[in-house]
Amino acid sequence: MPNEQGSGSGEESTLTVVVALAANTLIAVMKAVAGLLTGSAAMLAEAAHSVADTATEGLLLAALRQSERPADRRHPFGYGKVRFFWSLIAAVSIFVTGAIFSGFEGVHTIFGEGEEQTFAWVAFLVLGLSFVIEGASWVRAVRQIRQEKAEENRTLLQHLRNTDDPTVKTVFYEDSAALIGLLIAFAGVGLHLLTGSALWDGLASLLIGALLAGVAYLLGRTNMRLLIGQQADVRLVRAVHERLLTQPEVEQVVDLLTMLTGTDRILLCARVDFADSLSAAELERACVRIDGELRAEFTDLDEIFVQPVPRGDPALNERVANRYGSALENLRKGSTPPVP
Repeated sequence: MPNEQGSGSGEESTLTVVVALAANTLIAVMKAVAGLLTGSAAMLAEAAHSVADTATEGLLLAALRQSERPADRRHPFGYGKVRFFWSLIAAVSIFVTGAIFSGFEGVHTIFGEGEEQTFAWVAFLVLGLSFVIEGASWVRAVRQIRQEKAEENRTLLQHLRNTDDPTVKTVFYEDSAALIGLLIAFAGVGLHLLTGSALWDGLASLLIGALLAGVAYLLGRTNMRLLIGQQADVRLVRAVHERLLTQPEVEQVVDLLTMLTGTDRILLCARVDFADSLSAAELERACVRIDGELRAEFTDLDEIFVQPVPRGDPALNERVANRYGSALENLRKGSTPPVP
């Protein structure tokens, strides 16, 4: 059941980001030195890649700290979306710092005079060391993702598509792109050395830039959905719907709205048609009891609003129909709530 990931999720995410930050800082310095010594565009592109990753991890670390701040008067739903915002800025950082610089270096190398490659062994040594260090960070991210997907009973692709923790997803994508980028750089430096043509070095730099642009797009799209108010996991929505229908006072669930307000934080609004025989006091007690039972069973529910409504209200039914279309019929049958 996708209703809880445990309080240790935040600590695991922080450790994953810290490991990635330390690894990319060291790698960025090594690549920059190697790029200057060898004159390789691919190595300089990889240095920019690691600088972008280092900046990204710094942003993610700040986001993790800020998102744990408790709700207050100015932000009654908490600061959970701070994590989504800084993860979006991290995606922009990858594109601006890494992709654009790599693309520029590639074009300059291909259409410029081309510099003679020196100290090629330095480039190969740095690439090899970087692969080992980056691989250690990647293994850490993969381990956490595998643990989370097992808890959520999802496949890897389903988890990457639906996770509400963009920090670990960002580290995983970054490290995966970094390992691929290192192989591309290795090929570019090697072909340049074998053929004497800087064309291969420039092409490698362009490919690294395209790789970073693709990662930035994927992460930007993910965080855009989270920022504008993504629905909670469909399985949780269905489970809440079924749980509401088991309540003796509930005759029909008219509408069920959820929104992610942070990692492991969900806002729920349930519009419910209660039995007409209930008195005002009985209705109040039923709402309080339902709230408590839902919080106990679904620990990710951060704020719960139970709104008594008549099932035949035409204005409400029209809004629900406009939102869900033909899926509304499933709700009317009492089987599955309408979900996008």
